[in-house]
Amino acid sequence: MHVKKGDKVMVISGKDKGKTGVILSAFPKKDRVLVEGVNIVKKHTKPNQANPQGGIVEQEAAIHVSNVMLIDPKSGEPTRVGYKMEDGKKVRVAKKSGEIIK
Repeated sequence: MHVKKGDKVMVISGKDKGKTGVILSAFPKKDRVLVEGVNIVKKHTKPNQANPQGGIVEQEAAIHVSNVMLIDPKSGEPTRVGYKMEDGKKVRVAKKSGEIIK
């Protein structure tokens, strides 16, 4: 996957196109990511210990990783991700600016 938890990404397609957010969690086996404030769905919950009232809760749902693009740390624009070796370690590089992604 070209993105991981904690990365700032922009949604490039779908109903939330243009929104930005931080990746809360990544599911590499399913090729999906959970982005903060994106793809909000309503979930009906039964009353339980944590939520005695129950009811309808709004939460983020996972979106496909191909629908997000990493935001360049230098310019703040969406960019593709490249890889290169730095001191014997493989690091991610923003294609637009050449900046190394932490």
